[in-house]
Amino acid sequence: MIGFNTQERWVLEPQARTAVLDCIKKAHRKTLAIEIAVVMPEHVHIIGWPLRGEDGFPISIPEFMKGLKSASAHGVNRELKRKGRVWQRESFDYVLRKDESVEKKIEYVRQNPVRRGLVKRSEDYPWLWEPELPVV
Repeated sequence: MIGFNTQERWVLEPQARTAVLDCIKKAHRKTLAIEIAVVMPEHVHIIGWPLRGEDGFPISIPEFMKGLKSASAHGVNRELKRKGRVWQRESFDYVLRKDESVEKKIEYVRQNPVRRGLVKRSEDYPWLWEPELPVV
């Protein structure tokens, strides 16, 4: 699981969240096979599996994050007609241990907007995305 926050926990306006989610969707099956992603007002969660680069090696999480944060920051700034930093420098990645359930982590991400009181049902949150086709 990967998570990252906006600079100084700045709240993204709805059109900015859409720009971020669009970037995540573009990354799907190019650099990361995404299981689920949610763009919250001031942070993002993604669960996915690194794909292989042209060299045949898995794309590293830092490499994926650099590309995603850069592209999404440009998209947010363009959408909001502004300049400046969007994301905190740090990102948080979490590797599942053998005894942990991927399904439980996916449900954690899925329920994030509900726990925050943004919607009553996760499927009503417009910035939650689960690709229709399974990754495997």
